[in-house]
Amino acid sequence: MLKSYIAFDLETTGLSPETNEIIEIGALKVQDGKVQERFMEFIMPSEPISARITEITGITNEMVADARRREEVIPAFLDFCGNEVLVGHNIIFDYSFMKNQAELLGLSFEKQGIDTLKIARRVHKNMESKSLEALCAHYEIDNKAAHRAYHDALATAKLYQTLAHYFEEREPQVFKPAPLNCSGKGRTEFPASPKQVAFLARLAAQKKIKINWNPETLTKSEASRLIELILSGEQP
Repeated sequence: MLKSYIAFDLETTGLSPETNEIIEIGALKVQDGKVQERFMEFIMPSEPISARITEITGITNEMVADARRREEVIPAFLDFCGNEVLVGHNIIFDYSFMKNQAELLGLSFEKQGIDTLKIARRVHKNMESKSLEALCAHYEIDNKAAHRAYHDALATAKLYQTLAHYFEEREPQVFKPAPLNCSGKGRTEFPASPKQVAFLARLAAQKKIKINWNPETLTKSEASRLIELILSGEQP
């Protein structure tokens, strides 16, 4: 288990790092199993938050009305991270957003990370859902405000330490920090995030639509396409 790391989570205005924005950052610096520092801040987006995003995250336009803009918040978060390894659940989704926003400001964000979703897929192959919510329920980890950045980051840190306690000796490779790569031509197609999968399931149920999809193999772009089709009134 890492002696020191940053667990983090973001809330965003959509699913595309290239076209959507970060509206909340939640992170904590953990040393020797204890939280030493916290980072919790809203970011004022350039466009209003949609009703759909408010439904998912609980973040309203009123909540970000007095927030600082990304030009101030992103550099502060990068300073907070320092040289620490990042820990996240489906970490590449959040990392790709942060890396893109940093690059827009002319800043570098090249990090190593550990993905608790990747760990769960290795050690809990028979679990129907490997979302953060499902795993927290399985391990009785209390998450007082799911889908809010800091609380999800805190839950992820607790989940990482729990998984490391039970499985790191048996599966050491999946617990090793690895370079996070989300750019370049021909980049790998990343798995759909737990938030995408949960929203897609709720949307399909609300619209009474049957979709032939496997949440374990669904990619981020495929999930986005299905969501947009349903929201536009088309049959997937």
